[in-house]
Amino acid sequence: MYAHPRPELSRLTDRGLLHRVAPGYYIVVPQEQVGRRWLPDLEAAAAGVASTIYGADHAVLMGVSAARVLGAIPRALATAVVAVPRAHRPIELSDRDATVRFVQRDTDSLDAERVETSLGPTLVTTPEQTVLDLARRPFLGNAEDEVPAATVNLYSRSDPERLEQLAVPQRLVSALRRAESWVGIRS
Repeated sequence: MYAHPRPELSRLTDRGLLHRVAPGYYIVVPQEQVGRRWLPDLEAAAAGVASTIYGADHAVLMGVSAARVLGAIPRALATAVVAVPRAHRPIELSDRDATVRFVQRDTDSLDAERVETSLGPTLVTTPEQTVLDLARRPFLGNAEDEVPAATVNLYSRSDPERLEQLAVPQRLVSALRRAESWVGIRS
C-alpha cells in the first residue's frame, strides 16, 4: 500500500513492469515480456478491467468477445463486450484505439465457462449462450458483418437441446430462431 501511488505506478510503468491499459487500470507485464513491446489481447484486458470493478466471478466476456475467445471471429476487434451485474459507462483504452462496453446482465444466470487467457482465467459465455447473445444483439460490439458467420461456426459446436434449454427462460427464443435461420434451419 502506498500513500501516494501515482509516482510508484509511473515508476513501475517506466521500468516496463506495469502496462497502463486505461486511466486508473494497470496490468502486470508477464515476466517473459519485460523489456519488450507488449500489448495484452483486447479480450483479456477487458476481462481484467471488468474483474477489477465487479470481481472475477461477476464479469463474463460475451457476444463478439466470447466469439473471439472461442475462435469464431478470427480478426481483432476494436470493441470488447463484458456482461456485468450493474451498469457502467464504456471505458476507452489508452494503449490502443479500443473500447470496453459493459452490458448489464444477471451474470449468475449466464451459461459460462472459465477459459484461460493471456492474463489468466476468465469467464466466457459457452458456445450456446454466445449463439443466443449474438443473434439477439448482432450490432453490439461493432462487428455485425462477422456475426452471422460466427453464429454459424458456434452453432455447429452447440447442443441444440441446450440451446432450447437456455433460450426459453432467458426469453431468447426469437434470437434462437434468428440464429437457426442463419444456419439454414427452418422451424
